[in-house]
Amino acid sequence: MKAMTAGVTKAGKGINNLTWNILGQTYVPKALSETSFSWHALLPPGTFVPPHIHVNQDEFIYVLEGRFDLILDGKEATASAGEFIRLPMRVMHGLFNKSDQPIKCLFWVSPTGKLFDLFKKIDGVPDPAEVTRLAALHDVNFLPPPPGPQRA
Repeated sequence: MKAMTAGVTKAGKGINNLTWNILGQTYVPKALSETSFSWHALLPPGTFVPPHIHVNQDEFIYVLEGRFDLILDGKEATASAGEFIRLPMRVMHGLFNKSDQPIKCLFWVSPTGKLFDLFKKIDGVPDPAEVTRLAALHDVNFLPPPPGPQRA
């Protein structure tokens, strides 16, 4: 991995002009180094990231617009525009947009680990089972859904 260079990643642009479609969500990588990886995300209404665990990364989300419904370590929570979400490594979390408005936010993880490579591999992959399989190879473990009725 190359060392990070000083500069400005322009609005609406990703590093190296990258944009990924991850199960209906748009991820635009903003910065990448060995110690940190950040991306802008747009989560349309009804989309979600199922409960999962990052084996060796802390994750952070700054909510720019909209409202997340969350599962954090087995407990329900919400986060709206201007709020900051902290997701320590090895703590289960799931992110849901149950509203009728898109969520815009800035994510980052530290260290980068294999997450950038995972997003490259799952860009445009339509099958959640394949995304789950690939994620496990990149130190992100999705959890089985809980028993009983499912909500999204």
